[in-house]
Amino acid sequence: MPADEIRGAVHGTAPVPLSVLDLVTVGAGSTASDALRTSVELARLTEARGFNRYWVAEHHSMPGVASSSPAVILANLAAHTDRIRLGSGGVMLPNHAPLVIAEQFGTLEAMAPGRIDLGLGRAPGTDGATAAALRRSDTLNEGADDFPQQLAELTRFLDDDFPDGHPYARIHAIPGPVQGSTPGGVQSAHRPVIWLLGSSGFSAQLAGMLGLPFAFAHHFSAQNTIPALDLYRETFRPSEVLAEPYALIGVSALATDDEAEAARQVRATALNMLRLRMGRPGLFPDPEDAARHEFSPMEEEFAASFTRNIVHGTVDEVRAGLDDLQKRTGADELMLTSHAHRGELRLRSYELIADAYGLPAA
Repeated sequence: MPADEIRGAVHGTAPVPLSVLDLVTVGAGSTASDALRTSVELARLTEARGFNRYWVAEHHSMPGVASSSPAVILANLAAHTDRIRLGSGGVMLPNHAPLVIAEQFGTLEAMAPGRIDLGLGRAPGTDGATAAALRRSDTLNEGADDFPQQLAELTRFLDDDFPDGHPYARIHAIPGPVQGSTPGGVQSAHRPVIWLLGSSGFSAQLAGMLGLPFAFAHHFSAQNTIPALDLYRETFRPSEVLAEPYALIGVSALATDDEAEAARQVRATALNMLRLRMGRPGLFPDPEDAARHEFSPMEEEFAASFTRNIVHGTVDEVRAGLDDLQKRTGADELMLTSHAHRGELRLRSYELIADAYGLPAA
């Protein structure tokens, strides 16, 4: 697989390629349709400004996150973009049969040849009860423990190379390679690029051992970022996919024209996360409601800890924060996710960051 399908180009004065992670945020007073329209606008904007890839993440049973079906969203984004890489950040593999994911992302690859990333995680992307409903099983740990086997099965479906005698040897993921070996068939040589996602050391080590690119969730597991990246690099073995390790990190970043506005939005982000952690997820709160919320001392401590890892403020502050983070971690790519009550603020944040680094004009 060509390295440039993984390694992005650096534009302007950015230290590394910049990318986007979209949670399709639904704010109080808006609809999922509004959020999905914002995603199309954001994909178009960031493609025009030279961002490398655009990922959406699988979440379930969260009113403020309209990204339960990454493949459906990516199909819509593929219809509205031409160059930017599109992918999952990620698909939670234990929630699905590997054949289904191979078919979905094979279809996406046929829609947008050479532009599809398949980022895979082993967490449920939701609470335990919802995960049980998704998997029709109460043995949730079994799905996570079986992740390496599920990954191997998915890879064989994508490559159509189960060995003779395997129970699945006569089963083919379509669209897929078998179409090229069928009489009269012509099939693209591309297949989705597999990435492993993680917030701890498990997937970091597995990605290293398999020679796959790795994406770490710094935006919600910052204390584990450097240990996980170190483990990935230490265990990395060259493969047909990569000769050297390649790791991106997800970063929560919000740049605004007004520093006070950034603080208001980040306060709302903290309240949103607090409600999620307490088992009461809702729509992304209006900053005015967040300002009126009376945080208990314990809640205030949580909010302070959570917001400490959000790079926010004026564009100069955000650029300095991103530069520092990249230097500290050695990340090969920064994937920015912005959280704000209104879609136009998210769009503006990416515009400001693009301008700060001198990325191509829209």
